[in-house]
Amino acid sequence: MRILSTLLAAILISSVTAQAETRHLLYVAVPGIRNYPQYGGNGILVFDIDHDHQFVRRIPIPGLGTEENALASKGICANAKTGKLYVSSTEAVTCINLDNDAILWEQKYADGCDRMSITPDGSTIYEPTLEGKYWHVINGATGEEMMKIPAGPGAHNTIVSLDGKHAYLAGLHSPTLTVVNTETQKIERGVGPFAKEIRPFTVNGAGTLCYVNVNELLGFEIGDLTSGAKLARVEVQGFEKGPEKRHGCPSHGIALTPDEKEIWVTDAHNSRLHIFDNTVMPPKQITSILLGDQPGWITFTIDGRYAYPSSGEVIDSKSRKILMTLKDEHGQAVQSEKLLEIDFDGSKCVATGDQFGLGRVTPVQ
Repeated sequence: MRILSTLLAAILISSVTAQAETRHLLYVAVPGIRNYPQYGGNGILVFDIDHDHQFVRRIPIPGLGTEENALASKGICANAKTGKLYVSSTEAVTCINLDNDAILWEQKYADGCDRMSITPDGSTIYEPTLEGKYWHVINGATGEEMMKIPAGPGAHNTIVSLDGKHAYLAGLHSPTLTVVNTETQKIERGVGPFAKEIRPFTVNGAGTLCYVNVNELLGFEIGDLTSGAKLARVEVQGFEKGPEKRHGCPSHGIALTPDEKEIWVTDAHNSRLHIFDNTVMPPKQITSILLGDQPGWITFTIDGRYAYPSSGEVIDSKSRKILMTLKDEHGQAVQSEKLLEIDFDGSKCVATGDQFGLGRVTPVQ
């Protein structure tokens, strides 16, 4: 009887441990390369990070249209506290319940939508208009537009700081990054001007530095988010600029590893990622990775183990080796510029990554 009791206890503990094991999933919005359905079709594709990025399921999203008449996904974000996932198209934002994939609301907005970001408490979304003159400030629970922030022109990429105190707004037609206080919704300062108009950018965990791609530059520039000053310009060495399939920008995609020790930047013409040592200033170029197609975005898992260029490769960040490429349920190669990690304990969402490759080194409190 004692042996049986011990065995049953062991089975129970094993079962509880298995149920509590964190699952790491990758959520990928498609079409994620313009409105091209050939790169994975339509909807949100879910992959199992822990099991060789196997395809798990497809979540239909009416706001992204159909494969025959697809709308480009423009951005993706999620929040663990509220258990909600959001994806934007050129016209609307769709809110999904992460517990059961149910659509909670889908809202169209005047002047369209682009690549948004959400506050850490899940209450507020900063949603740029479609290359317009302002940002929608949206209630994350209901989709209601609460106000507008005129920070254009060319409203486009958006990041909320990890501490939730600031939103960083980048317009396609401006060389200056706008910093907004999320408590007052007022513009505090501009950062820059940089050499040309800002394209993708990322920020460090402390909210003190930004790393920006700009038009005509193969590489990136660095700005001080506190003072507003431009600090450095870093050009990729050993590679020439040339024609790109999309975006009209040599480097359209930049990410910090979560530990902030490296910067990874895209090179469309040469189908490469260039990696820089970020422990020195200015950062020093150390190596490059050849990809199967032209990248236009790059992000990481929360722990930094894997890197995801938009060309669909899964890269081991430490070894720099390409491990596999993402494929959907039909074996079709998947490419997307809108993807992020979401973690679960059982059915409960416990952590969310970000479509932007954010640094995650935060000040000690």
